[in-house]
Formats: sequence, structure tokens, C-alpha cells
Amino acid sequence: MHCAIQKAEVLDGAHLMQILWQDGTESFYPAVWLRDNCQCPSCYLDSAKARKFLVESLDVNIGIKDLSFDRKRVLITWPSEHYSEFEADWLKKRCFSQQAREKLQRELFFPECQYWGSELQLPTLDFEDVLKNDEHAYKWLSSLKRVGIVRLTGASNKRGEVLKLGKRVGFLYLTFYGHTWQVQDKIDANNVAYTTGKLSFHTDYPALHHPPGVQLLHCIKQTVTGGDTEIVDGFNICRKLKEKNPRAFQILSSTFVDFTDIGVDYCDFSVQSKHKIIELDDKGQVIRINFNNATRDTIFDVPVEKVQPFYAALKEFVDLMNCKESKFTFKMNPGDVITFDNWRLLHGRSSYEAGTEISRHLEGAYADWDVVMSRLRILRRSVQNRN
Repeated sequence: MHCAIQKAEVLDGAHLMQILWQDGTESFYPAVWLRDNCQCPSCYLDSAKARKFLVESLDVNIGIKDLSFDRKRVLITWPSEHYSEFEADWLKKRCFSQQAREKLQRELFFPECQYWGSELQLPTLDFEDVLKNDEHAYKWLSSLKRVGIVRLTGASNKRGEVLKLGKRVGFLYLTFYGHTWQVQDKIDANNVAYTTGKLSFHTDYPALHHPPGVQLLHCIKQTVTGGDTEIVDGFNICRKLKEKNPRAFQILSSTFVDFTDIGVDYCDFSVQSKHKIIELDDKGQVIRINFNNATRDTIFDVPVEKVQPFYAALKEFVDLMNCKESKFTFKMNPGDVITFDNWRLLHGRSSYEAGTEISRHLEGAYADWDVVMSRLRILRRSVQNRN
């Protein structure tokens, strides 16, 4: 950032530090925050980028005893004679103004969201390029975060390709269906995906309290007729629902719904969870869709008078998903891998005919958004440093 300090002084009875920057802006830093974030070796372990200083040792009413500065740093002496030094760039990045905080949050969390419907131009990259080239991998993950889906082409027609993508981001998300799982027609299927029937729009695994954030699906074999993939932008559908029927949006974003999944696969399992179908953050923004009609439990923990209004709201939500202008339909080819945001997209499949042998085979896996976002931040730094 290369910010230069023009002036630094103590205000509010030594409880606040003001910095005037050479670009004409100003920043304010509470003394208690500065003491808590002292960067000296006694207070901060640089090798771990972690705070050593304990809250138990913090005087929440602390004041600054002495302050000096030059263009590049601020030097503070505390009443205990402890000494702290702060770099100008470090302080500027952590300015408490709303504008500065919003800018930093955008850098940290990549909140940009590109909504879409049937007009989607599916972002597509080469599988091998993503594995071998940081710029392509950065484009993959940044597009995945912004659009919610990226197709990778050119993978082989055998199992194991999603494992390579798992290693590319860090590691995969283990569930009761294994590190990876095979989507194909199975006798006595333990999941509706392992049949040839139509799958309606759903997110995967709301039966878990922390559903997987990213899904990876690799097409190994594809049926000639049927088996088309359908996707819909759940965040965009929520926008439309809130506009068209605010009451339905309110019901789905406030009613806890029971989900269940019981069976045997990687090991035996009996899973129960409770989720609001539309999950909001503290600002009222949609952050996750939790909906799978197959695993929505018959148990419904609401007062009897709230049952019918819930179904009416849910029907409105599902009808909006199925509108022609909302959904995007395509067919995966052998060697394609689709990677998508399981907290945002709902996906489905058209039915296909069962034959005497397996006619359609996908290998799937999950990754956690924390792992994916970690790799995205590292790749951005790598690409920016190269440029």
C-alpha cells in the first residue's frame, strides 16, 4: 500500500490515536485495540501469525503514555513501559472507517455475486490447465465463487480425477458416502441419486448441520438419451421470491425444517439436522440454501397451524426454480467435471432408461468452502506477485 504518515497524535485522554495520512485521509485507533495487537515477539508469534498476548493481561481502560512517529511507523510506550511498533501500511489496512472496513472485507471474502438464469454462459476451463497453472486455477476458483459453477473439460474417462482436484485445493470433505462416491444405477440404492429416476432441484446433504460447500462431479460415462443436468441459481430465486412473495420468503427463512439420512455406505449412519431452507446472515443476506426434498424428514417440528402456510411457501419457491427463465439445462460429456457451490446452486437431473449394464456413471466428491477459499486467497497472492 505504501502509505505515508503525516501526523500522529493522542486524543480522548490517551485512549485514542489519530493518524493523518499524506493522501489527506485520517484514521482513528483505540488504545485498547493497539495494545491487544502489539506486534512485538513477546505479544505476537510471527512464525504462526498468531497473537500470544492474553485477554487476561489486557487493561481495557489502557491509555497511551508516549507516542512518536515517522513517515513509515508509529512507536508507542505504554504505562507499564512496554513498547509497541506499528508499520504504516499495517495500520492503514486496518483503518476503522466504514469504507476501509468494507474494502478489506471484499479482499478477504470475495463477495461479488453474478446472478443468472437460463441465459447463463457456463464458465469453462481446461482440466489439466487448472491442475498445472496457478492463473488458470485462480480463474477457476474465483469464477466458482462469483458465478457458482465452473465446468472443466478434458479430464480422463476413469475414476480418480476428482481426487486430483481435491489435492489442488487442499483436501476433500469426507462424508458417510466416502471420500468420493459413484453416481450410477444401483440395486437397493441407499440414495435417490443412485437410481435412473428424475431428480428435482436440491442441494446435497442438508441432513448434515454443516452441509458440504462445494461439489465436484466428473462424468465418466453418459447415456445417449436423458440424464441431462439442470441447475438453478438459488440466490437469484431467493431475490425473486422476496420480491414476489415477501411472506413466503419470511416463512422459509425463519422456519426450521428437519432433515434425515439413515443407511450404510462408508460406515453405518443415522443423521438428523434442522435448517431453515433459506439461511440469512445478520444483515439479511442469503448465505445458504438447505433443501433436499428426498431427505426432508416426515417429522416436522412446528405448531400445527404453521404446517399449511409452510407448504404454500415451499411450493412457491420450487415453482420459481422450475420456471423456464430460471433454470439452465446441459448435458455432461465424458471427461467433463462440473464444480459448483452447493450452498447456492440447486441441481437436478432428467430421468434416463435403465439398461442391462450401467449406461451413466459420474464420480462425485465434496470440498469445504473454508478449504476452497484458503486456496483462492493463496492463488490470488501467487498470481499478483507474478504480475
